[in-house]
Amino acid sequence: MEKSKVLIIGATGRLGYHLAQFSLQFGHPTYILIRDSSLNDPNKAQKLNFLSTAGAIPLKGSLEDENSLTEAVKQVDVVICSIPSKQALDQKLLLKVIKESGCIKKFIPSEFGVDPNKIQLYNLAHRFYAGKTEIRRLIEAEDIPYTYICCNLFMGYLLPSLAQPGLKAPPRDKVTIFGDGNAKAVFVKDVDVAACTINAIDDPRTLNKTLYLRPQGNVYSINELVAMWENKIGRELEKIHVPEEELLLKIKESSYPDNLEMIFIYSAFVKGDHTYFNIDECGVDGTKLYPHLKFTTVNEHLDTLV
Repeated sequence: MEKSKVLIIGATGRLGYHLAQFSLQFGHPTYILIRDSSLNDPNKAQKLNFLSTAGAIPLKGSLEDENSLTEAVKQVDVVICSIPSKQALDQKLLLKVIKESGCIKKFIPSEFGVDPNKIQLYNLAHRFYAGKTEIRRLIEAEDIPYTYICCNLFMGYLLPSLAQPGLKAPPRDKVTIFGDGNAKAVFVKDVDVAACTINAIDDPRTLNKTLYLRPQGNVYSINELVAMWENKIGRELEKIHVPEEELLLKIKESSYPDNLEMIFIYSAFVKGDHTYFNIDECGVDGTKLYPHLKFTTVNEHLDTLV
């Protein structure tokens, strides 16, 4: 089967760079939308040079420029957007162009996190998830073919601190347990998310579906993470227990976005927003669709932090 031509928006970002690499590796004709300003950033310029050398086709443009978007979109079959979540609404003009082009067989919007439809504390996190939710509604209202990728949390966020607010590394003396410590969160390495996303491009099983990632070795509660960490460092940590009500009060007393870290902890490790539902009832499971993919486990990632 002929490989789809792919346009990646956000290819100089961490996830976008991996998406472009895997797109090329899997044999897709790969186009990357780049701003002129990207060439002035040494890190971004280096990434662009590597991708171009590997075969990616750079196209000048931006999400604010309708003409450049139109020129880019009409050359491809699939569009993947990997801009930061806080910029989700910047995809509105892109949706207009995709709808008018009529040539896109799949759009993968900038999601790559927790499913906004599954958040149980939406009133607290509304400002963070509202953009993603609005983009979803627009996609579906315009009958744009899509796949939503929900990987929950990247391993580089919260896991390195064992979900301890304000810390950048795992604790070695005392640790805070939120709630009863038993709700399970999901962490996936960004490079693994990228590999799964590219596998889904030409897979009809993912069309107009939400694809969830919940690898068996990547689902842990705070209690389990702490026990694993204690075993690795050979030391028992002092446990400080913070009830759900106390954490909720701290969140409400803090302003947005300063309280986002606590919101994510509450969502994942108290409410269990990553794992309380059955995937088969609301989407497809990427680990089942692509059993050949190897996911870096939480255990392996914590080994790098000892």
